[in-house]
Amino acid sequence: MNCSAPVCALFTRLFLIVACFNICLAADDSPTFTDAASAGIDFKVQGEYVGVVADENWGAQVIALGEGKFRCVGFPGGLPGDGYQTGAEKKETEGVLDGQVAKFKGDEYQLEIAAGQLQVISGDGEKLGTLKRVQRESTTQGKQPPTGAVVLFNGTNADGFENGKMTEGKLLESDCATHEKFGDHFLHIEFRTPFKPLARGQARGNSGVYLQSRYELQVLDSFGLSGENNECGGIYQIAKPLVNMCYPPLSWQTYDIEFKAAKYTESGQKVQNARATIKHNGVVIHQDLELKSGTPGRHPEGSTPDGLYLQGHGNPVVYRNIWVVKS
Repeated sequence: MNCSAPVCALFTRLFLIVACFNICLAADDSPTFTDAASAGIDFKVQGEYVGVVADENWGAQVIALGEGKFRCVGFPGGLPGDGYQTGAEKKETEGVLDGQVAKFKGDEYQLEIAAGQLQVISGDGEKLGTLKRVQRESTTQGKQPPTGAVVLFNGTNADGFENGKMTEGKLLESDCATHEKFGDHFLHIEFRTPFKPLARGQARGNSGVYLQSRYELQVLDSFGLSGENNECGGIYQIAKPLVNMCYPPLSWQTYDIEFKAAKYTESGQKVQNARATIKHNGVVIHQDLELKSGTPGRHPEGSTPDGLYLQGHGNPVVYRNIWVVKS
C-alpha cells in the first residue's frame, strides 16, 4: 500500500510501540509460583536466617535470582526490625547452587546453605558459625476487627469491592476498589506476593494499597532490597520506608495504617496535608508522615472521602482480612 510520508511515519511509530509492548510482555514472561510446594529448591534456599558468627548475632536474607543463582545480604545484629540497626554496614555476596548446596564466596569468607542451615566458613576452612532458616510472622497477622469496625473482606465474598473477585482459596484478587468511601480511618490489611525468581524490579509481584484511592502504599516483592519509595512499604514518589520490613515472597504480610485525610475549606482550598503512620509486619515504617501530594495511578487529591483501591498490575498478588475503623 502506498502512503504519504506523514502517514508512513505514523504507522512506523505505531509498529515500534506495539513491538516494544510485546518485548516488555516477553521480558516478564517468567515462572510465577503462588504456592511453596511447587516452587522448587531455589525457594527452599531463599529466605531469612539468624544465628551467631564469631560471638556476634547476625541475620541474613537470601534472595533467589532464578536458575540456581542467589544473593545473600548479611545484617550485623540480626534481621531488619529484629536486631539490625539501620545504617550499619551490611555484607553482600552472590552464590550458585551446586547440587543441593548453595555456595557463596566472599572476600574473607564463604557460605554454604543446605537443609535450612547457613554455614559461615573462613578462608582457611574454619567454621565461624551457623545461621538457621526462620519463617517470621507479623505480630498483627490475623488481627481481628474490633466492635464497630467495617469488615471489607473476610473470605466470605467480595461484595464490598467494585470488580471484587475471589480466588479458589477464598482470597481477594487485586484490581478492585471499595464501594464505601472513607475519611480519617485505621486500616488493617494482609497481602501475599508471588514468587517470581527471574523477574526484577517492578515486575516482581507488583500491586499497591491506595489510601482514599489517592496515596499509594507500594506492594512489591522487595525482599532483600534497600527499601525505596517505589518498593514495598514506600509511598510512591514521596517517601521510602524507615526500614525495609518486606518478608520473602509467598509469606503473609500486614499493613496497619492510621490515616488522617487532608483538610479543605468550603471553597475547596487545601489547608492541611494528609498524614499517615504505617506499620509493616508490626514495625513502624512511617511515623506521622506528611503526604504533601497524591500519587499517580488513581484519583487526584480532593476534599471528599474516597474508597480503598488495591492496584492491579497483572501479578497474582492476593489480600485477606481487610477491615477499617472510622475515626
